[in-house]
Amino acid sequence: VQLQASGGGLVQARDSLRLSCAASGRTFSYVVMGWFRQAPGKEREFVAAISRGGLIITYADSVKGRFTVSRDNAKNTLYLQMNSLKPEDTAVYYCAAANIYSDYENSKKYGAWGQGTLVTVSS
Repeated sequence: VQLQASGGGLVQARDSLRLSCAASGRTFSYVVMGWFRQAPGKEREFVAAISRGGLIITYADSVKGRFTVSRDNAKNTLYLQMNSLKPEDTAVYYCAAANIYSDYENSKKYGAWGQGTLVTVSS
């Protein structure tokens, strides 16, 4: 599966933004999808993940209650709705796909990655 992330931009603190990740190929519904982010000078970190059918969803503690991950398998698209954004959410956001059944937070388990979209939150 090939992935293309979009929707990033410059926003102010407490604003909202929705990221999208378009997937090519017919295998989208067969893979777990995740969002990761990497801030300048920091390691890539897990943000959220959603299972194939959308029944299992997990979030990093830092975004829980503010971000919502969803997917539309008919449209081969993954979403990340980000509300109440904070300056510390500033990062390049990546979508990724994995053929796994557990350990959703482990970036090493993901074999396909999008190119990343930059989110900048000003204070």
